[in-house]
Amino acid sequence: MTGENNLGQKPYGALRSYGRIKSRPIKARQAGLMDSLLPQIAVDMSGPVDPLAIRPDAAEVWLEIGFGGGEHMAAQGGRRPEVLILGAEPFLNGVASAVRHIEEQALRNVRILHGDARELMAALPNRSLDRIFILFPDPWPKTRHHKRRIVQADTLRDMARLLKPGGQLRFATDWAAYVDWTLERVLADPDFAWNAERADDWRTPPADHVTTRYEEKRLGDCAPVFLDFVRL
Repeated sequence: MTGENNLGQKPYGALRSYGRIKSRPIKARQAGLMDSLLPQIAVDMSGPVDPLAIRPDAAEVWLEIGFGGGEHMAAQGGRRPEVLILGAEPFLNGVASAVRHIEEQALRNVRILHGDARELMAALPNRSLDRIFILFPDPWPKTRHHKRRIVQADTLRDMARLLKPGGQLRFATDWAAYVDWTLERVLADPDFAWNAERADDWRTPPADHVTTRYEEKRLGDCAPVFLDFVRL
């Protein structure tokens, strides 16, 4: 596998875990923000990424993997201004949308990477994150594409490396097969536990969840499922 992280490990190959990177033309206002605001809030990937160097007074550090249009990320940033929120998204239109949300809410605690979240994860230090969100990722439903799903044994190993003990990994999807896939792999990892006790624990959105326009479209084959795992 190619690509070293800041510990000298080589966790990932060149296989993409995402599809298209651009669709419709970007609106003029968003394009302007991509030129003016994005350089100010972009994660510097020229070397290892230290969240405390970005914001020394951060009470916690969260990472959203594939933030889509940025609605959830921006809403969480507005609710918790004391938290540093990092987000990564390869879809250019999604980044343009997120930058607009950040500008409209005057957020100072959000930093983003236009690119593969796995690259950001590899650059972060051990036990630097309090929460990780993977919300409605590309399900890659065809069997031959399952290897492209973001939830894999190697990415889970990196998430375990990054999360502090007691840290939380939240995964949400509306594809039943991806629920089973994720449970099988996370529960096989000795560093994670799933503390759900009844159906409402995964059928009901968590109290701090932010519903996005994508989630409301219900493009999957089941009602949204929310899985909250704890780093042991």
